[in-house]
Amino acid sequence: MRKRRIAILGSTGSIGRQTLDVVRQHKDLFEVELITANNSADLLIEQAIEFDVNHAVICNEEKYRQVADALQDKGIKVWAGIQSACDLVTSPNVDIVVASMVGFSGLRPTIAAIKAGKIIALANKETLVAAGSLVMGLAEQYKAPILPVDSEHSAIFQCLLSAQGNSIEKIHLTASGGPFRLWEKEKIAGATKDMALKHPNWSMGAKITIDSATMMNKGFEMIEARWLFNTAPEDIHIVVHPESVIHSMVEYKDGAVIAQLGCPDMREPIQLALSFPERLSLNNKKLNFAELGKLTFFEPDKEKFPALGLAFDAISRGGNIPCALNAANEACVAAFLKDKIGFYDISDIAADMMADVEFIENPTLDDIFSTNDEVYRKAAERCK
Repeated sequence: MRKRRIAILGSTGSIGRQTLDVVRQHKDLFEVELITANNSADLLIEQAIEFDVNHAVICNEEKYRQVADALQDKGIKVWAGIQSACDLVTSPNVDIVVASMVGFSGLRPTIAAIKAGKIIALANKETLVAAGSLVMGLAEQYKAPILPVDSEHSAIFQCLLSAQGNSIEKIHLTASGGPFRLWEKEKIAGATKDMALKHPNWSMGAKITIDSATMMNKGFEMIEARWLFNTAPEDIHIVVHPESVIHSMVEYKDGAVIAQLGCPDMREPIQLALSFPERLSLNNKKLNFAELGKLTFFEPDKEKFPALGLAFDAISRGGNIPCALNAANEACVAAFLKDKIGFYDISDIAADMMADVEFIENPTLDDIFSTNDEVYRKAAERCK
């Protein structure tokens, strides 16, 4: 395959760092054109020098001078602000855009890349949670392929490659169950951020780790799967699989179930999105089936994890309601990480925000941005 030029939106985050690790292993095949960060100026500088990028964007404009001064003798162009990221992803020197910014902030530059017809390696599920119908419509209009990076959606994508036009019966979306799977609800209610941040299988950023603990993340993944694979929510079955070895499964009309397995390592789906349709070697741990012993599966407990029900409710109502849920969750998780609210306050406040927001059945992008700003502000006020 010819060398592919990559833009990484959110290069200092967990997915961004692992993307760069994939590039380290295949420098003959991948070249980093653009990297962006919000606040992590020191790491952005380090990455820009190591990978000799052409452009680096620090979205926090107050840190522009720090980055610019450090890179001024390196021949690297430094920019500030989210609009710079939106402009630069449209460059003809970019082949693939890794959308790995955290939360709603990733929507605007991802849309800019879609409108430029870029291949999107999507790791930012909030983009489809908040504006799934609009984003998928734009991707079709501008012929911009969207390749999933989330391990579960990459698994579904790989399983669907065998469909050959046959319709599917159901998607089985696996969940680890998070750190509180075996806890009683009363104990979960008193969970602290330090407890919630101890994920049993995956090493991820703080926001997604809290979302995994509440299982809001799995609800968002259901919404993402609904849009990526044009599947009705009722045909997406969430199953708790604590070992995190089967990343997801697809069931066909004849009862056959095809699963994708692998060790819990995000570099696998990242690399596949970057190299598709080719598969490359990867220096990672491989499955040893004799050591596995057994794989277990359970139904999720929606009473202990009400965020799951909120996500199904949001997508069934449609319109701007999923956007409202995402905005409320972002505000609440930020407050929880600052010890301002309790664990179940996250889903309680999110439910209230969904009930209070003005419903827009067919929102425009302006409506989505307006809904996000309004609900985030109101949820943040509640968290005080």
